[in-house]
Amino acid sequence: MKRSVFFLISVMFLALAGPTPSLADTELTGEKDGAFFRIVVPDNWNGELVIWAHGFSLSPIADVPDLGPLAALQLAEGYAVAASSYSQIGWALFRTRRDHNNLIRIFKENFGKPKQILMNGGSLGGIVTAQALELASADIAGAYPICGAVAGSRVWDGGLDVRLIYDYVCGDVPGAAIPGGPEGLPVDSDLTEIEMALAVNQCTGVLAPPEFRTPEQAARLEEILTTTTLPESFLLIVMGFSTFSLSDLTHDPGKLKGYIGVGNAQVVYPDPDIDAGIERVSPVPAARNDLLRHFTPHGNVGGAKIVSLHTDKDGLVIVENETEYANVVPESQLTTAIVVEDSPTHCGFTEAEAVAGWEAMRAWVAGFPKPSAADIQGACQLLELAGLASGPCRIDPTFELQDLDTRIPPR
Repeated sequence: MKRSVFFLISVMFLALAGPTPSLADTELTGEKDGAFFRIVVPDNWNGELVIWAHGFSLSPIADVPDLGPLAALQLAEGYAVAASSYSQIGWALFRTRRDHNNLIRIFKENFGKPKQILMNGGSLGGIVTAQALELASADIAGAYPICGAVAGSRVWDGGLDVRLIYDYVCGDVPGAAIPGGPEGLPVDSDLTEIEMALAVNQCTGVLAPPEFRTPEQAARLEEILTTTTLPESFLLIVMGFSTFSLSDLTHDPGKLKGYIGVGNAQVVYPDPDIDAGIERVSPVPAARNDLLRHFTPHGNVGGAKIVSLHTDKDGLVIVENETEYANVVPESQLTTAIVVEDSPTHCGFTEAEAVAGWEAMRAWVAGFPKPSAADIQGACQLLELAGLASGPCRIDPTFELQDLDTRIPPR
């Protein structure tokens, strides 16, 4: 029997033969060291634990609202599912190791030691998952990061570039200047997200249909998008990241404590005018090192089996994050699958794609062969055909990932 067919049969077996949904679950909620947690254990618990790691948010820390997009399926399959709110907003990697170690400890104290632990995280939760694989207090058998920022701290280099490129192109345009710069927004600024969007629009006309933009706006927008390689639909989102989120990273006393941790002193930008005129900044070495520690993956993932899923046109967490992660994780322990989109999204997976990746990872952990991207696409199609999940299935097994240096110039 061919390996791919064998894998597809294993996925269908696991999906169809999983435990029936529980009629009553045990739920535990609480707070520890500034992080809220939520744990749900089904009555038909299989003895295993799934930890969900949520995405990026600057909203105040609050109760855990959900356990991830696959929680209903995971609970039906008999897994206990747990999540932390994190004890920091934004780039929470400075404390997520402690937050998840607390979560594992609380689970053990209340429900006993799980047979094994699996991780599932989205967006920021992807790098939180990568951090847990290397630094958690317990071994993690498998992981499923989706649209993950798995390049780690290097994503901030791209954020700095976007901000300083905008400042160069738009800084002298009346009504377009945004306070701050390499620090993000100054700590004492009261600029709102709406005001930031209006400033960007004043420079580029990005909020208006193309036919209503002035030639100058259109030219500035083209210059920014070409140099940053951003999809137009993501410009405002990424500018928010490079303004408000970068400010939080820089000024939070639990993060970089007011020191700049990213720089561009030696960067060569593809646009000669931008390269000649952009502001140059060097990071404070201690802050840069602190940022790299929180967190840049090194690939020390123990025995974990990892399936990573990404969309090809993501403008917020670009797909080349996957290249950077694949460069450090042993090939035998990582399968990367890329969904090819018609239009850019962030985490815009169909139900069948998301379920197929999850089932691929847990089949692999259960002892079946390492899945390929083609296997996952086939499993997705089989799940859709069987009516178990809605498609379409767009994973391209032939997709060739490019180096992250092609999107974010190396420091």
